[in-house]
Amino acid sequence: MFNQFGSTAETLSKASAAVLRIGTDAHLYDDPEDVNIAPLLDSKFESEKCEALKRLLALIAQGFDVSNFFPQVVKNVASQSSEVKKLVYLYLLHYAEKRPNEALLSINYFQKDLGDPNPLVRAWALRTMAGIRLHVIAPLALAAVGKCARDPAVYVRKCAANALPKLHDLRLEEHAPSIEELVGILLNDHSPGVVGAAAAAFTCICPNNFKLIGKNYKKLCQILPDVEEWGQILLIGTLLRYVVARHGLVRESLMLSLHGLDSNGFYEKDGLVSDKGDGDKSDSFDANLVSLVSKCYIEGPDEYLKDTTSVGDNEDVKILLQCTSPLLWSNNSAVVLAAAGVQWIMAPLEDVKRIVKPLLFLLRSSTASKYVVLCNILVFAKAVPSLFAPHFEDFFICSSDAYQVKAHKLEMLSLIATTSSISSILREFEDYIKDPDRRFAADTVAAIGLCAKRLPEIPTACLNGLLALVKQESFAGDLELVDGEAGVLVQAVMSIQTIIERDPLSHEKVIIQLFRSLDSVKVAAARATIIWMVGVYCSLGHIIPKMLTTITKYLAWSFKSEASETKLQILNTAAKVLISAEVEDFQMLKKIVLYLLELGGCDLNYDVRDRTRFLKKMLSYKLACHEPAEDSVASQENIAEHVVEHVFGRKLKPFSPLNLHNRFYLPGSLSQIVLHAAPGYEPLPKPCSFVFEEHDQLSDSDRQREATSDLNGSQESSETVDEDGSSEYDSESYNGSEFSSDGDERNEANDAADPLIQFSEITVSTDQEELRSKRALDLWLDEESSTSNQTPSALDRNQSSYAKISIGDIGSRVKPKSYTLLDPGNGNGLKIDYTFLSEVSTASPLHVCVEVLFQNSSTEPILEVNLEDEEAMNVSDSAEQTLVGKANASYNNVPTLIPMEELSCLEPGQSAKRLIQVRFHHHLLPMRLSLHYNGKKVPVKLRPDLGYLVKPYSITIQEFLATESRLPGMFEYSRRCTFTDHVKDTRMENGKDKFLSICESITLKVLSNSNLHLVSVDLPVANTLEDATGLRLRFSSKILSSEIPLLITITVQGKCNEDLNLTVKINCEETVFGLNLLNRIANFMVETSSSAS
Repeated sequence: MFNQFGSTAETLSKASAAVLRIGTDAHLYDDPEDVNIAPLLDSKFESEKCEALKRLLALIAQGFDVSNFFPQVVKNVASQSSEVKKLVYLYLLHYAEKRPNEALLSINYFQKDLGDPNPLVRAWALRTMAGIRLHVIAPLALAAVGKCARDPAVYVRKCAANALPKLHDLRLEEHAPSIEELVGILLNDHSPGVVGAAAAAFTCICPNNFKLIGKNYKKLCQILPDVEEWGQILLIGTLLRYVVARHGLVRESLMLSLHGLDSNGFYEKDGLVSDKGDGDKSDSFDANLVSLVSKCYIEGPDEYLKDTTSVGDNEDVKILLQCTSPLLWSNNSAVVLAAAGVQWIMAPLEDVKRIVKPLLFLLRSSTASKYVVLCNILVFAKAVPSLFAPHFEDFFICSSDAYQVKAHKLEMLSLIATTSSISSILREFEDYIKDPDRRFAADTVAAIGLCAKRLPEIPTACLNGLLALVKQESFAGDLELVDGEAGVLVQAVMSIQTIIERDPLSHEKVIIQLFRSLDSVKVAAARATIIWMVGVYCSLGHIIPKMLTTITKYLAWSFKSEASETKLQILNTAAKVLISAEVEDFQMLKKIVLYLLELGGCDLNYDVRDRTRFLKKMLSYKLACHEPAEDSVASQENIAEHVVEHVFGRKLKPFSPLNLHNRFYLPGSLSQIVLHAAPGYEPLPKPCSFVFEEHDQLSDSDRQREATSDLNGSQESSETVDEDGSSEYDSESYNGSEFSSDGDERNEANDAADPLIQFSEITVSTDQEELRSKRALDLWLDEESSTSNQTPSALDRNQSSYAKISIGDIGSRVKPKSYTLLDPGNGNGLKIDYTFLSEVSTASPLHVCVEVLFQNSSTEPILEVNLEDEEAMNVSDSAEQTLVGKANASYNNVPTLIPMEELSCLEPGQSAKRLIQVRFHHHLLPMRLSLHYNGKKVPVKLRPDLGYLVKPYSITIQEFLATESRLPGMFEYSRRCTFTDHVKDTRMENGKDKFLSICESITLKVLSNSNLHLVSVDLPVANTLEDATGLRLRFSSKILSSEIPLLITITVQGKCNEDLNLTVKINCEETVFGLNLLNRIANFMVETSSSAS
C-alpha cells in the first residue's frame, strides 16, 4: 500500500502510534535508563526531579529494583511541589514494607503534611504512613487516622477508612477498641464514598460488632444506593447479617417454608406456582431441600426456627428489602447477586420471584459473569424449580457458550422441565446430540435421562430415542478410536438404566433389548453397565430368567477379549446369576461359573485374579452342591450363605439428589462457586443472637468525644504510668560492665549483710508520664494541650514512696550468649566461637570487645591461626553508605580491627582464647574478616550484637525520668512480648520471694544479652502476693558511636506463677537504632533461657 511513496502498512502503523504518544509519558517505558537519574533527583529544578521520579516509577512498573535511590528520594519529600510530593509518596509506599527503618527517617515530613492545606497531600501522607508496617509507629499512625477521620475533605476521610485494615493487620490488641470506634465514626459519615470504605473496614476488622451497625442502620440503608458498587456488595452483606442477628429469619420467607408442608412433602402457594394449573409437583418446591439450604446458610441447629419475625411487624426488615430491591437492576453483576441473596433469604414467599428477571437479564447481558450467575441460579432452581420454569428458553445453549456454561444450562433445563415444556426441551436436546463437541453431547444424553426420571409421563418417548441411539450403526464399530463417541454411548446406556430403576417390571422388554445389543456394543464401560444390569435383573419377570444360560455362555465365550472393568462385572454377574438360578439351569450355570473362575484365576490383571479368589471362596458352598435346594437346611448354619446374600442379594436404594450436593453457601460468595468454604467465608450469624438496646444509641458529638478519649487512652496505655497511692520496690543499681568474666571474684559478704527490702524517701511525680504522653498526642493532633496549664506544685501533689530491694550477687550468673564464627565442618576441624564482652574498649568509643574461642576438633595440629580485616570493604548500597558515613565521619582514622595475637600452634583437642576489638561500620552490617590457618585464607563474617553497641550509663531515677520526659512522641516506641523464665524459679524454690525471683530472671536475661545499667526496680506495694502487675525495671545506656542516651523501661503484667506479659519501651533520639534494639530485646526476652534455675 502506498509503495510509490516508500510507505508500508507497518511504517504507517508505527507513525500512527508515535502520534498518539505525543504529550504522554509513554516514552519513559522505552528506555527509562537513558539518562542518569541520580543527578536529576539532586537538581534544584522541580521539573527535573519530577522527570527522575517518573523514570523510577517506570522502572518499578517493569520489575526493576530501584531501592538504592531510597535516601535521595526521601529527602525530596520536603518539596513544595505537589506533583513531586505525589511521586515521592508513590515510591515510598512501594518500598516502605521492604525498608521500613529508612522510611522512618521521613516521619517528620508525614507529620507536617498531615496539616497541609491540600487534601490530596494529607491523604498521601496518611496512606504512606499506614503503609509502613511497624509496630512502633502504630500508635502514631492510629492518632493520625483519628485526626483524618474527622477531616473536612471526603477523600481524606476515605483514605482514613482504608488505612484502618492496615493497622488491624498489625494485631494491635491494645488499640482494638479505638480502631473499632473509628470504624463506627466513619460508618456514620454523610459521604457515600466514605461509608463504602468504612463498610470494607468493618468487614475486615469487626464483622460481628453489630452494635456499630445498629447505631447507624437506617442511615446506612438510605445511603446504600449511592455507595460505590464494590462498597455496596460489602454493605449489603453487613446489613443482612445484622438483621438476621437481631431479628432472625422472616416467618413468611422461603427459608422457613417447611412449616407449610402438604401431606406429600411439597409446599404450594398461589404466588409461586405456575399459572398453567396442570398440577405438576414440579411447580412446587422441595421443602426438604429448602430446609437443608437454610441450615447450610446459618450452620446452626433448628433452634433458630423458634425466634422469627414478620415483614409487616418489623421495620428493619422492610427497610432492608426496600433498599435492596432497586439494586437488582444494578450494572454490577456482583451487586445484583448480593441483592438477590437478600431477597432470597429474607423476602416473603410470594416476593421471591422478583429476583428472576434481573438474574435472567444478567445472564443474557454479561458474558464474563455468566458462569457465576448460573452457579447461583442453579441453587435457586434446585430449591424452587417453578421460579425459572416459565423461562426455560433463556437456558437454551448458544454456540459461543463455554463448556462449563453449557453443562450448567443442561442441568437447569433438566431441573425446570415440566410437562408443558418438555417437548420443546427434547427437541433442543435432539440438536445438541449432533453437536461436534461429543463431551457436550454425552452430557445432553445424561440430561435426557434426568428429565425422564423427573417426569413420569415421558419415559417411553425418551427410552425409544435412547435405544435408537444405542443401535445406531456408528456404535457398531470400534469407538475407542473416536474421540468422545464412547462417552455418548456410555451416557445413553446409563440414562436407560436410570429410567429403568423407577419401574423395572414395566421395562422388561427394554432390558431384553439391551441384552441383545451386547454383541454390537464395543465400548467397555457401556458393556460393563449392561452386564451389571444382567446381574441385577436376573430374576425379573418370566423371560429374563430363561435367557440367563445363553447370556452367561456368551459372557464366558467373550471373557478373554474383554477389558478389565468388563471382566470384573462378568464375574460379579455370574455370581448373582448362580445364586438366583432355577433348578433346571443350575448345573449348566455352575459349569459356566467354574469355567469363568478358572479363566479369572489365570488373568494377567491382579484385580481380576483377586476378585476371582474372593468369589471362589464365597461361592464354595454353592459350587459344592448338585441342586440349589440341597443346602436349604445345612446353610442355615453356614455363615458364607448369609455373607453372599448380603453382598449380592441387596436391592438398590432409591436415588436421592441431596446425597450428591449436600452443601450450599450464601448466594454470591466464592464458596458457592468452588463448592467448599473458601478462606474468609462466614455463614450467617445465629438468629436473634444480638440484643440491641436503645440507650446504646449516642449522638454524633458524643461518639466523637468518646472516640477522642479512647484514642488518647490508647496512646497513654502504650506509656508506663505510675498509679496513685502506690509505693514501689527500687533495686540496687548495677552496671553491666561489672558483669564481666571477673565477676566471680566479687565480695558477697556486703550483699549478705544488707536487708532484703529497704525503704527510702525518694519521691517522683506519677503525673509526669501522663503529661508527657498527652503532649505527644497533642503534638500529632495539632491541638492545645489540656494539661499545659498545670503548675509544678500541682504535679507534685501525687507522689509515691519507693521501696529498695537488693537483688544480690547476680554478676556471677550472667552468661553472655555465644555465637559461631566457623564450624568444624567448614574449617577442617577448626571451630571458632565468639562472645561479646561488656568491657568498654580503650582504643576508641566505637570499638567493641569480643572474646574469640579457638578449638581444634581435628586429629592434627593447626598452625598460624590469625584473624585479619579485609583490606578493601566497599559498601555497595548507596543507602547504607549514607547511613554509615554520617555516623563514622569523625572516626575515619580509627582502624576497623585491632590486630590480635597470632596462635602459632593449636594441638588436637586444645582450645585458646583471644580478645579482639572491632569497629562495626553499621549496627546491622556484619564485619568481613579473613581467617588464616595452615597457610589457608577463609572469609568469615562477624555479626554485630545490638545489645553490645551501647555502654552503661549510670544515672539516678530522677535523671532517668528527666531524660525520658525530653524524648516523647516519635522518639518513644514500645513492643509487647511474653516472658517465661521466672516460672521455673518460682516452682523449684518455694521459699524464695516471688517478686525477687521475677526481678532476678528479667535482669539476668537483659544483662546476659546487652551492656546496660540497671537504674531501678519498682513495684506498687498495693499489689497482692500473687500479682506482679506494675513491676517496672529501668535500664540506661549510651550508644557507642554517638554518645546519645538510650533508656529502656520494662513493665510487667500478670500473675507470679504464670507467663508474664512484658511491655518494652525505648526512648532514644536515634530512631532506627532504637527500633532495631527494641526488636532485639523483645526477641531474646521470648527465648527460653537454659540457665534459669
